[in-house]
Amino acid sequence: MKRIKIKQPHLNAGQEMILTARHYDPFAVLGLQRSENTARVCVFSPTAEEISILPGDLKLTRIPESDFFEWSGKSADIDDRYQLKQIDASGKESVTYDPYCFPPQLLDFDLHLFAEGKHWHIYRILGAHLHTVDGVSGVLFASWAPSAERVSIIGDFNDWDGRRHPMRSRGSTGVWELFIPGLEAGCLYKFEIRNVNSGQILQKTDPYGQQFEIRPKTASIVTRDDKYIWQDAIWMQQRLTYDWLHQPVSIYELHLGSWHRDERGNFLNYREIAHRLVDYISTTGFTHIELLPITEHPLDASWGYQTTGYFAPTSRFGDADDFHYFVDYLHQHNIGILLDWVPAHFPKDVHGLANFDGSALYEHEDPRQGEHRDWGTLIYNYGRKEVKNFLLSSALFWLDEFHLDGLRVDAVASMLYLDYSRDAHDWLPNIHGGNENIEAIEFLRELNSVTHAEHPGTMVIAEESTSWPQVTRPTNIGGLGFSMKWNMGWMHDTLDYMSKDPIHRHYHHNQLTFGLLYLFSENFVLPFSHDEVVHGKSSMLYKMPGDEWQKFANLRLLYTYMFTYPGKKLLFMGCEIAQGHEWNHDRALDWHLLQYPLHQGVKTLVGDLNKIYKQHSALNEYDFERRGFEWIDCNDTDQSVLSYLRRSDDETVIIILNFTPVPRENYRIGVPEDGTYKEILNSDSEFYAGSNVSNGVNIAAQKISWMNRPYSLSLTLPPMAGIVLKKA
Repeated sequence: MKRIKIKQPHLNAGQEMILTARHYDPFAVLGLQRSENTARVCVFSPTAEEISILPGDLKLTRIPESDFFEWSGKSADIDDRYQLKQIDASGKESVTYDPYCFPPQLLDFDLHLFAEGKHWHIYRILGAHLHTVDGVSGVLFASWAPSAERVSIIGDFNDWDGRRHPMRSRGSTGVWELFIPGLEAGCLYKFEIRNVNSGQILQKTDPYGQQFEIRPKTASIVTRDDKYIWQDAIWMQQRLTYDWLHQPVSIYELHLGSWHRDERGNFLNYREIAHRLVDYISTTGFTHIELLPITEHPLDASWGYQTTGYFAPTSRFGDADDFHYFVDYLHQHNIGILLDWVPAHFPKDVHGLANFDGSALYEHEDPRQGEHRDWGTLIYNYGRKEVKNFLLSSALFWLDEFHLDGLRVDAVASMLYLDYSRDAHDWLPNIHGGNENIEAIEFLRELNSVTHAEHPGTMVIAEESTSWPQVTRPTNIGGLGFSMKWNMGWMHDTLDYMSKDPIHRHYHHNQLTFGLLYLFSENFVLPFSHDEVVHGKSSMLYKMPGDEWQKFANLRLLYTYMFTYPGKKLLFMGCEIAQGHEWNHDRALDWHLLQYPLHQGVKTLVGDLNKIYKQHSALNEYDFERRGFEWIDCNDTDQSVLSYLRRSDDETVIIILNFTPVPRENYRIGVPEDGTYKEILNSDSEFYAGSNVSNGVNIAAQKISWMNRPYSLSLTLPPMAGIVLKKA
């Protein structure tokens, strides 16, 4: 049991402040103090009975009835870097260097850049890092806490006692540091902070921590130096010139905790998941995966979106090297990796960023600016340079240290608007009286400028659900600079249309055509994401109307529409096997469904859609440009049929979609060229468990002018299905 000392007349004011854990400058009291030819050493150690200085075996004297020990003597008798030999009450002996005999370690230049918000790699400076000083190894701790009176390192190495390792203040920077010799990777730690105004004492995990205990425990863990040997050099070299604007991008979104589990229902390791995922992607054909946040988080049910560890892959699935392997293995098999990243808000957990140093440090103090009422979370103060630097450094961390190929930025709309989801009198306007969050806008522009400059070929994708202009346009012309944004309007209109009974669809035909009015104003991703298969919204399969046959036919038609419509593609896990249940983060997907032909048929179709999407440049080269798309007929509301062309510089494909369960015989469409056409995909094929209504191998164009085109085809349109044609 720790002995709590009360004030003793033998202690001076500085020692009294150390004893009560209030001293902002412990180096003025502890450690070595030299004065001309004399020297003095003061040590605070609640566990020691005897202490000596090595070399020289200079015995320290205990200040009566205290845990302070002192020595004084000639300056020449003691080295600058000395060790302390301590003997505890049980007679156990330990020898360590005194942390308070080492000078400051952080460079003034690093601290200056951080204060300016311009230190892109501040995660290599702040936090906890293995470090060597004058040949002595240990751990250098550093944290930003400008409203602290005192900051200490507490951990399993000092009985979590905030009196034993108070840190050195670096003045007006608000940064505190301490080098503790002898510590190694694997030790547990937190920062204990005393607020300068209130005296409140808080125990906080490291904002820059790179490993954490598995929930419900919350301590940070000192990590070893990164010695992972990467094998993805070919991928990384090719990425430098990767032209995602004109290349296929097909994203499989997944939650690592519920994609697969072991036989007992436990989480798999990153390495196990990597091998299963590569095997699976080889059959489904996606170009990229997107991980729901694997940044460390305390609550499984948040799916990772309430992050507490912005520099740490969650320990649920292994350590950092395991995640290195995960990324490396996927890259070696030509699969890109995107990460959901959350700079819009953070949770109120007492061990995290909230009220970090007893003040509103990372968040705004006024809840009208600093709190998301809907989510019960806090909003970052983007106008504070150190906070902006924290977030920018986190973004670069994942691209630098883990070779990730991009980020999907969550909840961008909530960042852009000061009145997002707020009542009329529950928000504060900007300096111009408007509702735009000027600081967040500047942060997002800088995020995109820096990441694209530092890592060419990577993508930053916005989940932005409003009509904010120029989200994906360059910052130098007033845009936000994102690579792409989710097309939420298309997604909502399409799903609403598909939920209608086919007999009523002709009244809602405009829901399929309206999107072309704004389609090329941004670089769009077409998302059927996790948000669409939870909270009572039903699975993708059960959004579809009709009996079992119609539900599956509708779903195959929907995916055919998505993969042939302009824009990059995103599909959440389980949607590709037509899972019936909504997604549940607490259990694996219903993989047993693949034994049934209808479910296997949907999976096979998705694989073939990915295949033609990647093989035919007409379907991907001009996803973001008008020249890549042309209506053949968008006005056939009576029969609920759409037909259009997709083009590249080298080829043209034709898409015809029948949104009713009625086969259409002798359906004529105009085509631009004479010749023979063939079906390269038919979602009603028997290969997909469809009814196999087909046009055969070859379809000859006829010199019959139709739809303002010189030639035409007479087709049989399969029921509730899409066909893709290409000139032979």
